[in-house]
Amino acid sequence: MKGLATLLLLGCLGLGGCEFMAGAATGALATGAGYEINAKRQMDRLEDDYRRERISRREYERRRSQIERGSILY
Repeated sequence: MKGLATLLLLGCLGLGGCEFMAGAATGALATGAGYEINAKRQMDRLEDDYRRERISRREYERRRSQIERGSILY
């Protein structure tokens, strides 16, 4: 009986750990997606500024490299 209680307790603790890991992974994924969405918006705004000749080619390249360094997708 004592062994069964110990086994059930350990099983419950194991499931709690899985829930924590799944929650942490989901949170990390959501945070990463937020950063990438922001990087996409910045890149779109930058390209629009360059097309409308609001910034020079040099400024465009400098800002583009900053965005690329902070992003996984670019």
